[in-house]
Amino acid sequence: MKRILVTGGAGFLGSHLCEKLLSQGHAALCLDNFFTGREENIAHLRSHPAFTVIRHDVTQPLTGVEVDEIYNLACPASPPHYQHDPIHTMKTSVLGALNLLEMAKAQGAKIFQASTSEVYGDPSVHPQPESYWGHVNPIGIRSCYDEGKRAAETLFFDYHRQHGVRIKVVRIFNTYGPRMDPNDGRVVSNFIVQALRGQDLTIYGDGSQTRSFCYVDDLIEGFIRLMNSDDAVTGPINLGNPGEFTMLELAEKVRALTSTGSKLTFKPLPQDDPKQRRPDITQAGQILGWQPAVPLEAGLRHTIEYFRRHA
Repeated sequence: MKRILVTGGAGFLGSHLCEKLLSQGHAALCLDNFFTGREENIAHLRSHPAFTVIRHDVTQPLTGVEVDEIYNLACPASPPHYQHDPIHTMKTSVLGALNLLEMAKAQGAKIFQASTSEVYGDPSVHPQPESYWGHVNPIGIRSCYDEGKRAAETLFFDYHRQHGVRIKVVRIFNTYGPRMDPNDGRVVSNFIVQALRGQDLTIYGDGSQTRSFCYVDDLIEGFIRLMNSDDAVTGPINLGNPGEFTMLELAEKVRALTSTGSKLTFKPLPQDDPKQRRPDITQAGQILGWQPAVPLEAGLRHTIEYFRRHA
């Protein structure tokens, strides 16, 4: 049994990861400040003897805890949440990475960074391979998240080169599934909640911008495979579903699956919103033997059922 720390463990992705680690026989230490993490995401895990909750903010050093592995998922990931307090968002990415890397260095622990496709910005290369350096506005309203995650990657690789810390860096593309926050402002949850409430589905811009949607179970499988790979495999590695859909196509799928009478309403495109987003997952396939298995329609059905019960 490994003792594994999951920061952001009460969040959408973190709760699924904790659940998976417990099912594999490990001890999961869920660390969260509950800014965007939710108690209901982990309530079903509370009674598990190998599950521990630590209320803590990663911008502060963590002491008195010994672990074998660290998954760093701590950071608000939707624009409304990370723009609410952009300075703290940047601190979470940069100081959080620094504190956890120091912990990994001191304890000889292996450490995983949940980075993001947002490091590519509004890309001029499509699809986006890991070798692409990105097209990011360093002073825009999304910069606290984009540049924070880019700086965290820099810290991870410098700790690896300078101190020999064993690192794993993944770049996450749009992910959806049960336990998404209905108010997090992401397009899948927005469309589903609006459709279930009989409200118009809000599309920003003309709806021609594209995203690729990966179901949460597929993503967590990729996390585990990367963490368990040879120490020489550091990443960054893209994880996401290369199936590409316009916002209009997604809206129509949600309308059909919810049997809603909702119409579409259009609003201006937010500043620095990427026009295209699709991962090149060649490395994930070659190195990890990973590829997504859940088609969009099947994943949407699971997600819609969750929101029917919880939204």
